[in-house]
Amino acid sequence: MPEEAIRAEGLVKSFKKTRALRGIDLTVRTGTVLALLGRNGAGKSTAVRILTTLTRPDAGSAIVAGFDVIRSAERVRARIGVTGQGPTVDELLTGRQNLVIIGRMFHLSPQQARLRAGQLLEQFGLADAAGRLARTYSGGMRRRLDLAASMIAAPPVMFLDEPTTGLDPVSRAQMWQAIREMVTQSGTSVLLTSQYLEEAEQLADDVTVINDGLVAASGTPRQLRESVGQANVRVVLRDADSSAAGRLGALLGPAARIDGRVVTLAAPDGLGSLADVVARLHPIAAEVDDVALQRPSLEEAFTILTSARPSEDGARPEHAMAGAR
Repeated sequence: MPEEAIRAEGLVKSFKKTRALRGIDLTVRTGTVLALLGRNGAGKSTAVRILTTLTRPDAGSAIVAGFDVIRSAERVRARIGVTGQGPTVDELLTGRQNLVIIGRMFHLSPQQARLRAGQLLEQFGLADAAGRLARTYSGGMRRRLDLAASMIAAPPVMFLDEPTTGLDPVSRAQMWQAIREMVTQSGTSVLLTSQYLEEAEQLADDVTVINDGLVAASGTPRQLRESVGQANVRVVLRDADSSAAGRLGALLGPAARIDGRVVTLAAPDGLGSLADVVARLHPIAAEVDDVALQRPSLEEAFTILTSARPSEDGARPEHAMAGAR
């Protein structure tokens, strides 16, 4: 595999008067997970359809698993796996039968298909339920079986389109673990779309945020968080005694912000700033209820980066480009 599993440049796509994509670039490094985030209608699904050869772009180019999605669409399809938003397994077959049949469709021999099915059932925590009909599976188990089915041919590139939508927290965590193991054990490169910002935090090495058909920002989750604000140290007092807040403010200096029981101070050095504040708190330690380092969340970054619409000429708002690299 090349260094980049997916590389798209200048993708443009319109549907009648709707400009779904307005010239996006994105890259998925081999063996990593890229989370493609955006509000509903931002262009995520259109981008995925182009990269999986289901839709032709009006302009731009894309290379997936080393092949052009337009000139070599069949070769691309032979090297990718796709898991959509809904399960596609046959509920009247057992988990094992589902995987074996799909393996045979990929031209594996009967023995190879059974062996591969067994490996995947074990990998995705379904070995104990392999002989049960898929209709008896929970929602989380069906989604894991669906993911296993897309891995039958061991594709080097996977597209996961909102893979945990509708799952309860326990099933979602199980799905996250299955995806992590797929990447670490198989070296699979993944493009993930999701409605859950926590999912991107948990799984993604890199994040690309799309806003109204344009890339608003790209970078690691940490880079995007830091692009919209710096960390703070937050000190919470045991009570709202103004004299205690005043003493704390004096200890922390004029940059400290006091709001009732809560005092905050910028933390440019992260944990170093936290350690410095903790040391200063020693004289009034008995009056302090909590002290913690708070960083901007990915959800905050997402909200800011998708809050403004690009101009008619396609230029991105200046603040939305802060996290781009």
